[in-house]
Amino acid sequence: MLGFQKRGSGTLRPLLWLLLLTAWQAGSGQLHYSIPEEAKHGTFVGRIAQDLGLELAELVPRLFRVVPKDRGDLLEVNLQNGILFVNSRIDREALCGRSAECSIHLEVIVDRPLQVFHVEVEVRDINDNPPVFPLKEQRLRISESKPPDSRFPLEGASDADIEENAMLIYSLSQNEYFSLESLTNSKQTKRPSLILKKSLDREKTPELNLLLTATDGGKPELTGTLQLLVRVLDVNDNDPEFNQLEYKVRITENAAKGTVVIKLNATDLDEGVNADLSYSLMSIKPNGRPLFTLDENNGELRVNGTLDYEENKFYEVEVQATDKGTPPMAGHCTVSIEILDLNDNSPEVSVTSLSLPVPEDTQPNTVIALISVSDLDSGANGQVTCSLTPKVPFKIVSTFKNYYSLVLGSNLDREKVSAYDLVVTAHDGGSPSLWASASVSVEVADVNDNAPAFAQPEYTVFVKENNPPGAHIFTVSAVDADAQENALVSYSLVERRVGERALSSYVSVHAESGKVYALQPLDHEELELLQFQVSARDAGVPALGSNVTLQVFVLDENDNVPELLPLRVVGAGGAVREPVPRSVSSGHVVLKVRAVDADSGYNAWLSYELQSWAGGERSPFSVGLYTGEISTTRALDDADAPRQRLLVLVRDHGEPALTATATVLVSLVESNQEPKASSRALEGTASSDPSLVDVNMYLIIAICSVSSLLVLTLVLYTALRCSALPIEGACGPGKPMLVCSSALGSWSYSQQRRQKTCSGEGRSNTDLMAFSPNVPPGSGSGDSGVQNGIFENVSTVILECISCLLMSLM
Repeated sequence: MLGFQKRGSGTLRPLLWLLLLTAWQAGSGQLHYSIPEEAKHGTFVGRIAQDLGLELAELVPRLFRVVPKDRGDLLEVNLQNGILFVNSRIDREALCGRSAECSIHLEVIVDRPLQVFHVEVEVRDINDNPPVFPLKEQRLRISESKPPDSRFPLEGASDADIEENAMLIYSLSQNEYFSLESLTNSKQTKRPSLILKKSLDREKTPELNLLLTATDGGKPELTGTLQLLVRVLDVNDNDPEFNQLEYKVRITENAAKGTVVIKLNATDLDEGVNADLSYSLMSIKPNGRPLFTLDENNGELRVNGTLDYEENKFYEVEVQATDKGTPPMAGHCTVSIEILDLNDNSPEVSVTSLSLPVPEDTQPNTVIALISVSDLDSGANGQVTCSLTPKVPFKIVSTFKNYYSLVLGSNLDREKVSAYDLVVTAHDGGSPSLWASASVSVEVADVNDNAPAFAQPEYTVFVKENNPPGAHIFTVSAVDADAQENALVSYSLVERRVGERALSSYVSVHAESGKVYALQPLDHEELELLQFQVSARDAGVPALGSNVTLQVFVLDENDNVPELLPLRVVGAGGAVREPVPRSVSSGHVVLKVRAVDADSGYNAWLSYELQSWAGGERSPFSVGLYTGEISTTRALDDADAPRQRLLVLVRDHGEPALTATATVLVSLVESNQEPKASSRALEGTASSDPSLVDVNMYLIIAICSVSSLLVLTLVLYTALRCSALPIEGACGPGKPMLVCSSALGSWSYSQQRRQKTCSGEGRSNTDLMAFSPNVPPGSGSGDSGVQNGIFENVSTVILECISCLLMSLM
């Protein structure tokens, strides 16, 4: 009967299905089917997909498959209709021998998500094997002196089937001397024996031909026959007898060859040769004749081969004791040998359905692989437990008897460990315990969980101005801890505006190498600090990125010639004409030459010197090295030429130094010819002319007024700026301011530069170099920023006016 076994009337069928469903749920997903052996190809077994609750449309997408365990391809599943059917001939006797239970165990595996079901298909026995006697003919020698009711054991038949199909009934052909008796031993095996109904008369009937028939209990019945040839002997009228008809012994498997199983002893009431016995083996079931030997003289039964519990657990040995009388008489006994199991089989471990590689973002408790174990031993020797390599983020979970799942126990991080070599070890319960192991290599797949990282958040780069276009100024490098495309980093500029121009017009970055190039020559006088960001992004999905800040300081080069400030110009060629009274003494300041340099630092530090002197004697004039003041070196006399031409060379301290020249024409006049109102900017010159005193008075008043206004402006400006910025000291960014390049010399002013001035303690240096602060333009916000900006413009205008006024007065 195919499919689920159904018994009872139609009214019990719903109840039976309910019981089967309850049993299936209680069995952790195990299905049970039943089919007869020798079923034809295509025979229906069961609707396995329906019984497992799976839709037919999802069998193929979910990779539905049936994995038999050591049973070949006896059964198969039609993926179109989900029916389990017989694929090839099933011989129960070949599959399970004489075992009372015979089943085919299947594993049904579906993916997405991974599920495992266990299916047991019971193979029912049919009556396809007739009883078979070991011999076609058996000869019996029976003395005529045997009394009635004497028993003569016969070689029974065997049937490869089981249960009712193997229950044999014996019958004997009709005769007047013998009847048949069937005895059942402790193993429920029937053994036929001939019973003598009346005394034999050899002279009347020397031989008898009988037919022994064995019929099994199957439907239809099958039979087997044995020809019995009975020869009637004379005289020796006592049979050898064993002290018991059946002996039971136990012996461990793998017993050494020659080990004594039992020593049999039979006795004969006769005397002389009629009592002299020899022993012989009649049969050993099942098929164990090569495994035992019997000493014909002393009756010792010994091991002759290798006993294997896993092959046969029980042997039945028929022993015959025969005397040497004439005719010889025989006695019989049965030796039942039980084989005891030893722990001689190591467990077997099988790992299947590996899901590799494992993404590092896989959630814990995800099934990675399926593990099955087995052990051919029995009892505790066959009970297997599994363990896993310690200190790994995986664990083994038991899902069914001898079935386990390898699952993820905790989160993975490929950047820490990229692969795991796992060892699954199976131990049995024997003593000593045997074990086996299987290795599993689990590779961790990368996911994009790490952004590119720079070594530091900010870099400071120094570049000389006037660099060639396309010059390499710096290389940024970011490292991504991920792998493959997730670690492939590309670079780009974070675009912004620098003044009126885009950042990309100044610099560019190579997308692959991270090299930063200056696209045009940089000008320190135009741009002292270029601050921007470079972005690094990986190629993962989604892409991750990070930024790094670059502060590029443009270093000054001496590329600006000193520029002379305008004075009174008289005559052609731009020469300055200045009258000087002959009555002045040594040290009289005649004129102050003023110049500025657009560079900064040492490149803007100016020095003055007289280039040449036409006279033969020492020049009566000299120029201050750093002040530019032309003064007399001695008292003038009549020998000095009335017109003196001085060439002043202005030189900066750059490498190489750049120069400019100023021509000063000095006219020596008598004291009574000195101009009434001189516009010369002289310092420390006394005069008794009242008009000059008035001019000096007005000059002093103007200077004091302007100085007061300047001080007030600086105080207000500083207060407003410091109130809008964090308290970091009396300093802040501002518009262009005066920079003193020397404590002794000239004042230089640049309207292109943005400087930072600070008030500090200690002795001032003779050379002050100011760098731009690392504050991006436009950092102010709100009303304070607007107010500061307005005040900066006002301050700048006032400073420029003061500078122009001072220069005009000087």
